[in-house]
Amino acid sequence: MMKTVTLLFACTVAATLAAAPVGAADAVDTSGPGQLIESAANAMLKELDAHRADYRKDPKKIDQLVDEVLLPHFDTQYAARLVLGAHWRTATPAQRERFIKGFYESMLRNYGSALVDFTGDRLKVFPAQISPDGQRATVRTEVKRSNGERVPVNYSLRKTDAGWKAWDVTIEGISYVKSFRDDFGAEIDQKGLDAVIERLEKAA
Repeated sequence: MMKTVTLLFACTVAATLAAAPVGAADAVDTSGPGQLIESAANAMLKELDAHRADYRKDPKKIDQLVDEVLLPHFDTQYAARLVLGAHWRTATPAQRERFIKGFYESMLRNYGSALVDFTGDRLKVFPAQISPDGQRATVRTEVKRSNGERVPVNYSLRKTDAGWKAWDVTIEGISYVKSFRDDFGAEIDQKGLDAVIERLEKAA
């Protein structure tokens, strides 16, 4: 279950939030949640279409693209805090930092190569639904699998001092934050937080 959610999360998040070529993050419109998701998707597709052969030849270029462009638009600390749940409160600052880094690096590096075959006809973005107080938003999208099946993917965003940032993705009704909180929580209870962090770091 965890591996399936990880794969779908990595492919859909990176496909819609990863933006333009490295050094051109300003191609993403961060003025609103819907604009963020849609403009990032379009910029990503433009980059992939222009250099698809290069990315297939050197998958590490995808890693660099995701690292430098995706993460600024994702609230990594907030999401990691929710994933760790009660364990966040007892973790040291060093453990928190290592968990955030190891979690995202291992996940995105393991599955980033799947983005090479992502094409524009596989994504549809719907208008954002913003909360009455203007601080929270949901952006619904549909991602088409290679067999033609359409998968609903909803992005949860919140307004921060640095602008709109995504913090959760719900794929076919399954929240990645909740899924990873359940899986990591059980593993941490059994092995301890340091052991989980070390596993993530080795997988990166």
